[in-house]
Amino acid sequence: MPLTERITFSGGQGHMLAGRLDKPDGAIRAFALFAHCFTCTKDIYAASRISGVLTQRGFAVLRFDFTGLGASEGDFANTNFSSNIVDLVAAADHMGAHLRAPSLIIGHSLGGAAILAAAGQIDSASAVVTLGAPADIAHVVHNFAGHIDNIMTDGEAEVQLAGRPFTIKRQFIEDVRTARLEEHVRKLDKALLVMHAPLDATVGIENASQIFGWAKHPKSYVSLDKADHLISKKADAEYAGNMIATWAEPYM
Repeated sequence: MPLTERITFSGGQGHMLAGRLDKPDGAIRAFALFAHCFTCTKDIYAASRISGVLTQRGFAVLRFDFTGLGASEGDFANTNFSSNIVDLVAAADHMGAHLRAPSLIIGHSLGGAAILAAAGQIDSASAVVTLGAPADIAHVVHNFAGHIDNIMTDGEAEVQLAGRPFTIKRQFIEDVRTARLEEHVRKLDKALLVMHAPLDATVGIENASQIFGWAKHPKSYVSLDKADHLISKKADAEYAGNMIATWAEPYM
């Protein structure tokens, strides 16, 4: 039966971040790091279920809340895509110092883009997986498109995302608009698995094509068929977890 351990570590902005380390009840083949989607938490179904499947296949998986989200300290309004990257590197460094450095790194949606951008700074990782990741980081602003003018004029605005209020500042929009994922993917010296649902209504399938086209070999693509963007169905999450475990095996 998988085991879960609570983990805390200092994030990129110096706040204490909350994580869960899911471990197999037995020998650990490799350690993995999982990045959740925009405004989500480590406990969103896709993260917890995929991690659960990976532990059954012998992986130990650290999933954590980015600064200002879930049980982690900090103010979400002061975070952005760049701070997520620094949080991921901090998580990998903590794993290397106190557990075992991650050889597999996985990211869902904007977390997938952050994983791609952070991968060059995580030397231990030999395999990278994205799930429904956007090729254009600025795509995330479509979640609050009706508030952009107010944010740019007033400096910030409160928006509703997934039924919850979040304060978005001008610096967040400026940061995602200047982020360039292509250069990170073209420099990626690691195996890459791009996973995407053809009917994803949030991040279109063309994003997977762009990321895959930028990447060098070894690279693979796996369709998530009829899964939704959040991979909210048990069968879809378990399929993704098993495919990741099988694909990653040669690189572990």
